[in-house]
Amino acid sequence: MQDQSAILTHVNEHGKANMVDVTDKLITQRQAVAEGYISMSAQAFTMLKDNTHAKGDVLSIARVAGIQGAKKCSDLIPLCHPLMLSKIQLDFQILGDENKVRIQALCKLAGQTGVEMEALTAVSVAALTLFDMCKAVDPHMQISDIKVLSKQGGKSGDWSC
Repeated sequence: MQDQSAILTHVNEHGKANMVDVTDKLITQRQAVAEGYISMSAQAFTMLKDNTHAKGDVLSIARVAGIQGAKKCSDLIPLCHPLMLSKIQLDFQILGDENKVRIQALCKLAGQTGVEMEALTAVSVAALTLFDMCKAVDPHMQISDIKVLSKQGGKSGDWSC
């Protein structure tokens, strides 16, 4: 018997791209948390902390962009289901010793499929927005370590790293 965790669910029996049919799955509470980082120069970081970038409050704009990203995930990732998210939360942690911002996204819903992709998209779009807002000061910023930290709900159960 084949290990079920090794089966690619977005490929049909002929090896073609396939949207997973979730019709018969139970509606359950589901949640995912993802994180990522953006590193920048000391000058760009100080301006971000002090809210003195010419484009305005970059963290607030990145928060809204991340929320929009999660909501638009199925428009960006071809085989993702459009979801009715009930909660999207973006948090930023200023890591002064490293000139780095930690971005964390929480996505929740009651539905038939998970929200990991939405949480990852929220983090990615927020990081890209920070890059866009700060690139005039530091075009060499680095976005890194985007990953899912935890998920809850669904057939595969809860896990965290």
